[in-house]
Amino acid sequence: MLILGEIIEKLKDVISESTTGTKVFNKDVASALHIPQATFATMKKRNSIPYEEILEFCALKKISVNWLFFDQAVDMLKVETEKYFQVRYFADIRASAGGGAEVFDEGFEMITLDEKIMHTIVGQGNTDLEAIHVDGESMDPTLQDGSIVFVDRTQTNINKNGIFIASTTTGGLFIKRIHKRVDGMIELISDNSLYPPQAIHSDEVIIIGKVVGNIERF
Repeated sequence: MLILGEIIEKLKDVISESTTGTKVFNKDVASALHIPQATFATMKKRNSIPYEEILEFCALKKISVNWLFFDQAVDMLKVETEKYFQVRYFADIRASAGGGAEVFDEGFEMITLDEKIMHTIVGQGNTDLEAIHVDGESMDPTLQDGSIVFVDRTQTNINKNGIFIASTTTGGLFIKRIHKRVDGMIELISDNSLYPPQAIHSDEVIIIGKVVGNIERF
């Protein structure tokens, strides 16, 4: 079981490298993760790990998530299929829940996450997943702005209910519910009622994959 207190101590070591001679406290870790101190204290007490903020911190500092969570050096990591999920994490890509965003195919970091954690987030199924961020509020309250979503590229059948990542020729990358109308047009549907559906021609959209899980921003 991952213990937030142990992870915090490692984060202190990382932060101390840029603050030589200065003692690093929990409040400094909270600040580095952009989490209010009171919220961070409650999370520590409940052992509620802020995965989204930690992943962003690791990407920014270019440190291994595997080391932080599991004490595994990248060059020594032996992935055991029954214990770990390999996830391609695109730290710089946002799937827009409002406007367009860039398509993702390169620039990812391969991270390894514990099977129990991933089964809690995404359930059983394909372990070959990708993780990107949500940008915008049109999928509220289902997906919040800044949350991380896990995408299964093998699931592209929009006739099955769910939320999908779609690449469009005119607007970029979207995260929406998707419906094909009887006239052949594709509707991009938001969960936030303030955002009306958008209709585009079927030849202007490619379904990248289905959202199978997410981590919300605290």
